[in-house]
Amino acid sequence: MSADVLALLRDALGERVDTRPASLHDARADKSGHAATGTPLAVVHAASVDDVQATLRIATATRTPVVTRGAGTGLAGGANAGGGEIALSVRDMTRILEVRADDLIAVVEPGILNGDLNAALAAQGLWWAPDPASRAISTVGGNIATGAGGLLCAKYGVVRDAVLGVDLVLADGRLLHLGHRSVKGVTGLDLTSLIIGSEGTLGVVVGATLKLRRAVPGEVRTLAATFPDVRTAAVASAAVTASGVQPAIMELMDAASLAAVHRLLQLPAPTPGAAQLTIQTDGPAAATEAEAIADVLRGVGGTVAVAADAAEGERLLTVRRSMHPAMETLGTSLIEDVSVPRSALPAMFDEIARVEREHGLAIPTVAHAGDGNLHPNFVFAGPDVPPEVWAAADDLFRAALRLGGTLTGEHGVGVLKRRWLVDELGEDQWELQRGIQRVFDPLGIMNPGKVFAP
Repeated sequence: MSADVLALLRDALGERVDTRPASLHDARADKSGHAATGTPLAVVHAASVDDVQATLRIATATRTPVVTRGAGTGLAGGANAGGGEIALSVRDMTRILEVRADDLIAVVEPGILNGDLNAALAAQGLWWAPDPASRAISTVGGNIATGAGGLLCAKYGVVRDAVLGVDLVLADGRLLHLGHRSVKGVTGLDLTSLIIGSEGTLGVVVGATLKLRRAVPGEVRTLAATFPDVRTAAVASAAVTASGVQPAIMELMDAASLAAVHRLLQLPAPTPGAAQLTIQTDGPAAATEAEAIADVLRGVGGTVAVAADAAEGERLLTVRRSMHPAMETLGTSLIEDVSVPRSALPAMFDEIARVEREHGLAIPTVAHAGDGNLHPNFVFAGPDVPPEVWAAADDLFRAALRLGGTLTGEHGVGVLKRRWLVDELGEDQWELQRGIQRVFDPLGIMNPGKVFAP
């Protein structure tokens, strides 16, 4: 059967069908540390909507599972292709099809990188707000698939707030144009929002109509504040939120993560136990807002340093953006992604400290403190997550839910969190969502085993 599928793919797509061992191996894994069981049949390097449609028609005719991939930078195992599956890569679909500065929209293909898109838009004084810390390596399509967030969410929103419509190829090869180009649009059900965060289980995103912003006037101001411990830093971030001043970026690093990044970047070692907030303001009032925030931070016991210029500010943010590479130097990382109400951030750090004590683990943690999204890192040796790490993660997830939070703020469910999905959704909602998935994909060939697996 696999030989028949390969023959059909090659007849339709020629050299875009890749069966090289290295390509098949790479398609099994993402940045989560998890790899799928077995090896996919092939990697199809789609370069057009026609390529995607041809692949899915063959998949439907032969009942072959399909896993859509972009840059492979996911952190939940959601795009890992395994035995008997087709890995459908849209990474080569990188065109900017249209930019309308008057309407503040762009139409793009899914394989374009966040950083490349904004570099192209900058010439017109425009930008697309979603800014994952991985903007240099993550794709717009991957952002949409996972419902990504990032450093600027607290002020400028997440991916869901910056997408007006998507072009979607269904499992049987039909092409749908969802959403609209207008600022407003409420005709029928909001299927665009349904696709955002669906992790490839409902179809393949082959295009996106994005909501752009004009370049923010004025200069940014960046400051870093150190605190004696992470709980005090979390209290300080909550105080900034309560003050009414809205920073563009507010990132928190605990002592373990801060120390690891300083080692990686060969910076002087931070004070033992110290945590750090890195905050950036923008817009015409950036300087005034930075001063007001600095006063709030000092009032909570922070030692504040304000960057002298934009270059120094970017160096401060590089410390935060280097978190994941720093964790890789410590071992294999299970990079987690819980969110809680912003007022509950100090309590969530208390829970992380409790989990560390009770399970005998160190859990380096960073947070998008401006919106309550935390990334605890479970570091271990070897390729497989040990049972004791899963037990600690289970404890931590349930703590987030008790505080009114959620299992994932931006990374998605994928493989790694599917066992907890019903705990958050409840049985009735879980079954309802499974039913919706079957409407889009009645044969169950789109990214099977991810998100909704029993």
